[in-house]
Amino acid sequence: MPPAADVLARWPAICRHPDASAWLRLQADLGLAPRTIEAYGRALDEYLVTCTDEGIEPSRATRRDVARYVHELATRPHRLGPNVVAVDSGVGLANATLRLRLVAVRLFHDYLVEEGVRADNPVGRGRYTAGKGFGGTRHRGMIPRFTKLPWIPTDDQWRVILDASRGEGARNRFMFALAYDAGLRREEICSLRTDDIDPAHRTVRVRAETTKGRRQRVVPYSAACGSLFQEYLAHRRTLSTARGPLFLSESHRNVGRPITLWTWSKVIRAIAVRADVPRFSTHTLRHLCLTDLARSGWELHAIATFAGHRNTDTTLQYIHLSGRDLAQRLEAGMASIHAWRTQLTVDVIS
Repeated sequence: MPPAADVLARWPAICRHPDASAWLRLQADLGLAPRTIEAYGRALDEYLVTCTDEGIEPSRATRRDVARYVHELATRPHRLGPNVVAVDSGVGLANATLRLRLVAVRLFHDYLVEEGVRADNPVGRGRYTAGKGFGGTRHRGMIPRFTKLPWIPTDDQWRVILDASRGEGARNRFMFALAYDAGLRREEICSLRTDDIDPAHRTVRVRAETTKGRRQRVVPYSAACGSLFQEYLAHRRTLSTARGPLFLSESHRNVGRPITLWTWSKVIRAIAVRADVPRFSTHTLRHLCLTDLARSGWELHAIATFAGHRNTDTTLQYIHLSGRDLAQRLEAGMASIHAWRTQLTVDVIS
């Protein structure tokens, strides 16, 4: 966790506001994940800039003031302009990003209420209260929640992606196969250490501190992926013989240093460009793995345990995406699809 001073230094509007500085420092001291602190800092800094431009003091901001901030986020031109891969409306931030921005503002105002700076929270919460149809009257939040199914490539796109990854080095090919095989998030695979892999039982331990839900899990990987692991170990010894981070940088400037999230993102982005499948990302490998598990007939709770989901509602999207019920009626032999895809991945990129 970076020092609180370093966290605050990145956000000038927060530094100028004592209550905002105290709140963000509190979040850092409570041990929230660095990326969560980053997201909260960016959201709160933008909100305070809007308040300053509008001549509004956060301690006196109304729901209408917060709504203007939301409107500005929803209508601003995207920073990538025409180069953006996919934005629902063509302008503004994605629905999930908007809700994340508003969460930070809501939590900050909760802090002001707790400290006695103001009497209420202008953001409020979407909730049900007793009184009318279906057991209550719904009080909607400021931003509606859009629940979308994750994107996964078609089989033809997958083959093109595998062809594009064929020329990658031993590290990238093993990371690619393991990220799919074990359904790992970007942070999880980049944070693996040498003692997290158990080749005797072909399992990988995902430590709690590297996961989104702070839940440790142990997941298996295939024999084919194990062969790529042995190949990578031989290559890793040319970079470093020390135990520690499993995946090491190969660049001249940082040779032997732990790989960064951005390095892995660049690798996957380069593959996506070569394959001409721009929507392919580091998280696609996880989405595809979990969808394939649903296609092959895994039960909901088994997939949730494998994925490390706290709430099975998150896992349900893969069940829906897979069309499992229809597949069970229309096709036989789907139980082998996960093993088939794993073997195909290793065969093509080896």
